Amino acid sequence: MLSELELRSIIEGSFLPKRCECIKAEDASLTIKVYDERDRDRVDLEVKGIKAEKLDSSRAICNLITGLREDLKHTQEPAKRIGSIYR
Repeated sequence: MLSELELRSIIEGSFLPKRCECIKAEDASLTIKVYDERDRDRVDLEVKGIKAEKLDSSRAICNLITGLREDLKHTQEPAKRIGSIYR
């Protein structure tokens, strides 16, 4: 299994040039925020409650990133989403 730092680096780097934050909560779940390119304080996508222990393979991480990118495509304004695919 990847370290928290490695996992954060992979997830955050996959959204460049957008700014992405991957935050681990006390319950070990992740919150991922992807920010607007022009207004770097505006959140385009926020997903909470991602079970970090389910990201135990490159396929699982890839599926998460792909799902987040799809959600991001469909958001035109700041959104707060909790998707069951990520839990």
